[in-house]
Amino acid sequence: MTRKTIHDIAHARAGDKGNTSNISVWVYDPKDYPLLKRQLTAERIKQEFPKLFTGTVTRYEMDDLHGLNFVMLDALEGGVNTSLNLDSHGKSFSYLLLGLPIEA
Repeated sequence: MTRKTIHDIAHARAGDKGNTSNISVWVYDPKDYPLLKRQLTAERIKQEFPKLFTGTVTRYEMDDLHGLNFVMLDALEGGVNTSLNLDSHGKSFSYLLLGLPIEA
């Protein structure tokens, strides 16, 4: 097996609304989508970043588009207007996901 990061096979976009962060991860090549689905789960995100994502993490699969969408509740320390976090919008969260190792 070859060790890679998710960034080697996918890119991501992040968004937010209130205290909810949203990250979509899209594979470059559709043949890598099953690998992404197997290794990037809501449970793994919670396990890897327990202090960041304290609320529910839900994964939505977009099989026809070869992407995953993650919605993280209570992820922005109260929301953009109430948090002292330097990245209160959660934009860097997508980079955290892309940096996770995967076994290919």
